[in-house]
Amino acid sequence: MREKILQRATDLFLNLGFKSVTMDDLANEMAISKKTIYSHFENKTKLVEECTMCVFCAISDGIDYIISLKKNPIEELYEIKKFVMVQLKEEKSSPSYQLQKYYPKLHHNLKNKQFEVMQKCVVDNVKRGVDLGIYRANLDVDFIARIYFSGVTSIKEESLFPHQKFPMTYLMDNYLEYHLRGIVTPKGRKKLNEIINSNQE
Repeated sequence: MREKILQRATDLFLNLGFKSVTMDDLANEMAISKKTIYSHFENKTKLVEECTMCVFCAISDGIDYIISLKKNPIEELYEIKKFVMVQLKEEKSSPSYQLQKYYPKLHHNLKNKQFEVMQKCVVDNVKRGVDLGIYRANLDVDFIARIYFSGVTSIKEESLFPHQKFPMTYLMDNYLEYHLRGIVTPKGRKKLNEIINSNQE
């Protein structure tokens, strides 16, 4: 039952938002009593924490799997972006923004964990891209990895990029292209343009 509650709550939170979904909503949705939920999770904050960690672990494992396929580094970043967006239901409910606003401590802890995963992933990606001649050889790899994480985090700021004007898929697509165009060589640009053109077909 615990796993079922976690699964359903995660689904509701990602689709409707952490703030919008109450314990009553979850109980009604699952046709169980609130008492049953509280027998597994002492309060809503604990449930939100476990849901976010559940999603984080699923995304981390998925990223590890994509990296293990040893694809072209540019393709790899597009695959990771696509996978993450599917896991987060295209961030329609602005989960990151809601987590930051209503559960700041959870948001802070999650951001630290995300940084560790992304730092390693992007550093490895950039190094491989440089070795293959598709990223510029003079890049400061640590700086690129940090600025990439900083950008991915910033585009989720509702005050900077209101979602009515900038849907998350639009932001992620454009930010990734912006990032890559800054680091590719002419050889890498050719590959990037191929991927962009094939995505538009």
